[in-house]
Amino acid sequence: MENDDLPVGRILSRREVIALLGVGGAGLVGAWRVPGGHAPALTSAPGWPGGVPACVVRPEQTEGPYFVDEHLNRADIRSDPASGAIRPGAALDLEFRVARVTTGSCAPLAGAIVDLWHCDALGVYSDVKDMSGKFDTRGQKFLRGHQLTDASGIARFHTVYPGWYEGRTVHLHVKIRTPAGTGGSHEFTSQLYFDDAVTDTVFAREPYKNQGVREMRNNRDGIFSEGGKRLLIDVTPAGNGYTGTFEIGLQMA
Repeated sequence: MENDDLPVGRILSRREVIALLGVGGAGLVGAWRVPGGHAPALTSAPGWPGGVPACVVRPEQTEGPYFVDEHLNRADIRSDPASGAIRPGAALDLEFRVARVTTGSCAPLAGAIVDLWHCDALGVYSDVKDMSGKFDTRGQKFLRGHQLTDASGIARFHTVYPGWYEGRTVHLHVKIRTPAGTGGSHEFTSQLYFDDAVTDTVFAREPYKNQGVREMRNNRDGIFSEGGKRLLIDVTPAGNGYTGTFEIGLQMA
């Protein structure tokens, strides 16, 4: 069986980045491909798109067992659409900045579908039957949704800080898809993580502390070990919650 937890691509050195930049540092040139045919992901430097991209490959990671294509186009994913009930937890506002990297250009990617899903404060996912029999939430759709990136390549979500469950460190799931009209359809799937110190602060609060002391931290998580350090979201306190930005570029042939 193919190991879909392996990271995709590699980190480019600063010298390689400069060598690949186009005229005036406007974008990447050349035919750069990732083994396996997956679309690679690249971070951008602060101030992008006005500055030179700092091109670092983001690893793809396993989708996990709980992706459901709900076709829920919404920014606030906290509630179950049927009941209106909102999952409790520390507010988390996320901004995804998605770039399109092609030969000779690196620009915001508009119209990409960014799917975000994750467990609630007590480790429960919606619209699935847990494989261990701990919950059955089929028919509910909390903490799931997608947004289309705007003209600036930005998609925003309002959610709650995820909790934990047995065997995993704290994480989010993200899938970015582009329609065929943007130069061929592409898909990037991975998991995003948080600094353990931030998570400790969040988990000292209700309702997280009702789940007890978490058993898994980043450095012991098998999936995190396969590139998770390059998938950390830098979140900062904002009122009673947190805010964070994740920059990612997809190479488009």
